[in-house]
Amino acid sequence: MRGYMKNFGFTLAEVLITLGIIGIVAAMTVPVLISNTNGAKFRSQYKKTVSTLNQAGLMGQAKYEFDYAGTDTLCPESAEDGAKHQPEEVMSFCSMLNGTLTGATYVGKITNLKRNDRDGKTQVDYVLQTRETIPDDYTNYLAYTLADGSIVAFHPDAKSCELPIGRRLKQEIFTGEVQGTTLKHCVGFIDVNGVSLPNREVRCKTGENKVDAGSHCIVDNNANRLLDVYPIVFHDSTVEPASGAAQFVLDTSKL
Repeated sequence: MRGYMKNFGFTLAEVLITLGIIGIVAAMTVPVLISNTNGAKFRSQYKKTVSTLNQAGLMGQAKYEFDYAGTDTLCPESAEDGAKHQPEEVMSFCSMLNGTLTGATYVGKITNLKRNDRDGKTQVDYVLQTRETIPDDYTNYLAYTLADGSIVAFHPDAKSCELPIGRRLKQEIFTGEVQGTTLKHCVGFIDVNGVSLPNREVRCKTGENKVDAGSHCIVDNNANRLLDVYPIVFHDSTVEPASGAAQFVLDTSKL
C-alpha cells in the first residue's frame, strides 16, 4: 500500500525501561570493578614497597656495613635534621634510608603530612581512619614518602632492631613479653596510597590478625578489608608483615 511505512522505532516507555535496567546493572557492577582494581593496585604496591625496604636493608649492610639491626642512633623529629643524617657519619634508620632510597623524602613526624579534606580545599593532618594492630600513639611515628607516593612510617625509638637467630616472629615480641627479645620499637606501617583516603588498615575476613596466625587469617578482595595500610616490622636486613592480614596479602600478591 502506497504511503504505508512500518514503524521500527522504540517507544519512550521502552527506552526508559532499558535505561533503568542499564542503571541498575551499572550500580551493581561498577563498585565491584572499582574495588577489584583498587585491591590489585594496593596488593602490587605493598609488595613492591616491602621489596624496596628489604633491598635498602641489604644495601645498607653491603655498602655501609650496618642494617636495621646495626642502627644505634634515633632519627630526629625534624625533617631538616633527619635529611642531614648520612650513613658515613651516623648509623640510624634515616641515614641508611637516605643512602639507599632514590627519590625518598624524610618528613619527620607523620603528622607533618597533609591531605586535602573532602571539600578539596582545607589542608588536614594525615590520620589513620581505622587500625587494628597499629598502636594509638602512631602519631609520633616518623615517616618517609617514597618516589611513587607511598608512605613508610616507623616508631620514633626505632634502632638496634635485631631478631636473634632461631627466633620466629610472634605477636608477643612486639609487646616485649618475650624475655630478652623485643621488637616493640621496630614496628611501623606502609600506606601504599600515600596521604589519599581510605588510610585504613588491612583487615581479616576470618581468623585472628596476629602475625603468627598463619592461614587462619583470610583477606578477601573487598573494599572494607583489602585496604591501603599495612603494619610491618623492621629487623636485621629485613622488613616483614606485622599482622596476619598484612602477611596474607603479601603471600597472595603477584607483581
